[in-house]
Amino acid sequence: MRNDEQVWRSVDERKEAYAALSDRVWGMPELCYNEHRSVAEHIAMLEAEGFAITRDVAGIPTAVMGEAGEGGPVIAILGEYDALPGLSQEAGVAEHKPLPGDGYGHGCGHNVLGSASLLAAAAVKDYLKANNLPGRVRYYGCPAEEGGAAKGFMVRGGAFDDVDIAISWHPASFSGVNEAISLANTRIDFSFTGRAAHAASSPHLGRSALDAIELMNVGVNYMREHMPSDARIHYAYLNAGGIAPNVVQSQTKVRYLIRARNLVELNALVTRVRKIADGAALMTETTVSTQVISAVSNLLGNSPLEQLMQDNFQRLGPPQFTDADKAYAAEIQKTLSEEDILSGYRRQGVTPDTGKALCELIVPPGAKGAGMNGSTDVGDVSWKVPTVQARGATYAIGTPGHSWQVVAQGKAPAAHTGMVHVAKVMAGTAVDALQNPDLIAKAKADHAARTGGKPYVSPLPADAKPALGMSLAE
Repeated sequence: MRNDEQVWRSVDERKEAYAALSDRVWGMPELCYNEHRSVAEHIAMLEAEGFAITRDVAGIPTAVMGEAGEGGPVIAILGEYDALPGLSQEAGVAEHKPLPGDGYGHGCGHNVLGSASLLAAAAVKDYLKANNLPGRVRYYGCPAEEGGAAKGFMVRGGAFDDVDIAISWHPASFSGVNEAISLANTRIDFSFTGRAAHAASSPHLGRSALDAIELMNVGVNYMREHMPSDARIHYAYLNAGGIAPNVVQSQTKVRYLIRARNLVELNALVTRVRKIADGAALMTETTVSTQVISAVSNLLGNSPLEQLMQDNFQRLGPPQFTDADKAYAAEIQKTLSEEDILSGYRRQGVTPDTGKALCELIVPPGAKGAGMNGSTDVGDVSWKVPTVQARGATYAIGTPGHSWQVVAQGKAPAAHTGMVHVAKVMAGTAVDALQNPDLIAKAKADHAARTGGKPYVSPLPADAKPALGMSLAE
């Protein structure tokens, strides 16, 4: 007997409160490991819902876990609430209009991500109680997905040791089960130390750390021709040495983000980048030191859970957007290129329908899109426990991730509609799993087959710690 409608009604009963939570978090964008106000909002909601709360998960002040229920399987529902730098934007307008202030913005939709996940967990909590069912639901409030690998530190710290399955989602242009494709990655800071000198009267006495970084970047750029085509390498200067050209720069720092299909390929690529850095130091007679800031695993799929989530999507149907929602999304699309919009369809493996501004379908199973060449620390959870992710339509088709357009749509009614829709999918998936021990067993068997029965090994160095208090720009 299925009682999915009961848990979906519970979602609907709370939707106004959680839309308000999402909007409050949108209005207080905070970066990697500095989400103090955002986590406080989530903690207040957990308290109001009656969850048992564990703060400072894995020693991270902005990580929280709320649990409800007794005995039975443990279902984890993952949320996020960190923002991005440089994406400040007024809400509800279809033009680039930054707000005054620090320049941060929810350009990846994590304000709705965390709110929908907590909404789903609250609905499952009520379902367990109303039906006197054994089982526990946990909401994990996870900070620092954008560059901090908080879930990796949480997994390494034992936060998921007794979890049976994990459920998550991400805002997107389309609704459907997320294809488990992402890149493993690591962020490494390379610091070069040289010798300062007068650039005109005694340049021979100086050793330029800035030259070393530039040579490193040139070397890595030459390496791009000789690495796997789906690997990615990006870099950003954190310290270019100063603003005085008449001084030989003695201290510089660059952050490298290195991505590959899996940890084996990632480690090989990291070794090569490190050799290039050593070579740059050798050529300039400087020294180089490194610090690993974060590292994440690639996503691991789970067929039984993906089918279960697909069933929930199909029973629920696509999100129901209003004419006003579609009109605003069409205005957003006018700020995009034709390539942006077609790329949105290609990523999902869906036939383009350029007359549609918002998703009005469920992406069918087996649709082969261009895949995700990004990364997520959900990957580390997926290597620890069976994990499934949804994509929830919350913004106009073709909207690029990490853009002002995502921020502009973050408080729109369509974002709230998509948030509630995917919360129902996650809650229904959790309830079905709780009522079907055989399905959880199949999910675990699938997970064991994919991992070869080997225990999860964190890609983080043993001495790596969460970069608490450090923004992405430091």
